[in-house]
Amino acid sequence: MADLATIARPYAEALFSSAQPTDLASWSEQLSELAQIASAPELALLANNPKVSAADLSQLIVGMAKTKVSDKVLSFLRLLNQNQRLGVLSEIAAQFNLLKNQSEGAAEVMITSAFPIEGEALTSLLTSLKKRFGGKELRSTISIDPSLIGGIRVQVGDEVLDGSVKARLAQMQMSLSA
Repeated sequence: MADLATIARPYAEALFSSAQPTDLASWSEQLSELAQIASAPELALLANNPKVSAADLSQLIVGMAKTKVSDKVLSFLRLLNQNQRLGVLSEIAAQFNLLKNQSEGAAEVMITSAFPIEGEALTSLLTSLKKRFGGKELRSTISIDPSLIGGIRVQVGDEVLDGSVKARLAQMQMSLSA
């Protein structure tokens, strides 16, 4: 994965630097959708086929998109196809989204809970997380994972706060076996 990040970073930074602040949200949405489409195994086969041109492959991907793709993002997609970097598009989209969030003073937070969390409990959790991460605006994604047994697991960037029962049991097992 580190190799993909190394390859994707210059592309994401170049695309980000060419975007206007008003384009960031739209481009992020377009890149995410194109990355999802490009990750299909059938498209990987087409990308490696010498009979399929980069322009044709780009048009096929854009044709499958539900959102309208801007001319600059289409040019970027063609560049990726010409350089045979279509497989890196999902990492480019992720890094572009990181740059976008940094410029807006925000962060993505992934909350995994053993049980549904909503209402006042969610508001309270987000308020305490906002304090913990320096007042950044947090854009949360919540998922349910019953294997946690209880508690929650929070991931913001590279930092993980694991308060799940599963993690505590694993810690106790390590302590007892040491």
